[in-house]
Amino acid sequence: MRARTIVMGVVVGVLGIGGIANCSMLAPRPPDAHVRLLAHRGVHQQFSRAGLTRDSCTAAQALPADHTLLENTLPSMAAAFEHGATVVELDIHPTLDDQLAVFHDWTLDCRTDGTGEIRHQPMAALQALDLGHGYTSNGGTTHPLRGTAVGQMPTLPEVLAAFPEGRFLVNIKSKDLREVDLLKGILDEHPRWRDQVWSVYGSPPPIDHAAGLWPDMPVFSSASVKGCIKQYMLWGWSGVVPEPCQNTVVVVPINVGPLLWGWPHRFGARMAAVDTTVILTGPYTRGDTGTTGIDSLELLAQVPDGFDGFLWTNRIELIGPALHTP
Repeated sequence: MRARTIVMGVVVGVLGIGGIANCSMLAPRPPDAHVRLLAHRGVHQQFSRAGLTRDSCTAAQALPADHTLLENTLPSMAAAFEHGATVVELDIHPTLDDQLAVFHDWTLDCRTDGTGEIRHQPMAALQALDLGHGYTSNGGTTHPLRGTAVGQMPTLPEVLAAFPEGRFLVNIKSKDLREVDLLKGILDEHPRWRDQVWSVYGSPPPIDHAAGLWPDMPVFSSASVKGCIKQYMLWGWSGVVPEPCQNTVVVVPINVGPLLWGWPHRFGARMAAVDTTVILTGPYTRGDTGTTGIDSLELLAQVPDGFDGFLWTNRIELIGPALHTP
């Protein structure tokens, strides 16, 4: 009985010390803490998520348009920066003539008046397409954006040249290491653009390759993020930041954050100490397709006061002005 009492006392003591060590209220807030915005796809057309799968054509599920901007185009990116984005996310694909086209979909059929895979087309053919051709909010009865974005698909060098002060999160869309090598060739030829590529993310094979090429760049994949969060949930109570969480980017859904030891301020301080950036997204739902963002004023109000990191948003035109309004 006495031994059991001693053991229980030790356990309670350890838990108490762990609770104090992970109490966010006792963590000093960084004096320069501030929220930064990451605009997913720039300013773009919104779409219904009802019944959404990985194969869905989101242009065919578009909501009624209140602007004519299209994702991954120069006007879209310019608008995102004007609305307060620190970083703009974009997607790249290799072309038949070894250029990097900036476009989201694997194929052209959904959004454009072209057909087939992007990687089987030369860049000149891609830049002759109408990127607004497929958008409809009424089942194809009308296509209000047709003709508004002819010739607007940029190359990655055109993006980096157009926004010399901009920062970009580059999404490698395939598992092909060739895309990373093409990116390396561009940055080797134009070293000043290296600082504009804020980070690279995608599937593990190309991202592991990118990590070897740019050890100073915090790159990430869904596997690396999951590895960090799982390891931190196991060991974060002790104050240890596991290796998968170091010198990287960790993406935290807003409904997962409270499950992390020391969330938000002590967690943020620990990540900052190991050169890791925290991105806060919308809520995680099992089986959900795509990444939800901080896309409403209601979700923006749930962001912890003093949060020091990035907000991932699909509505930079809404969230940016709301965040920066005194």
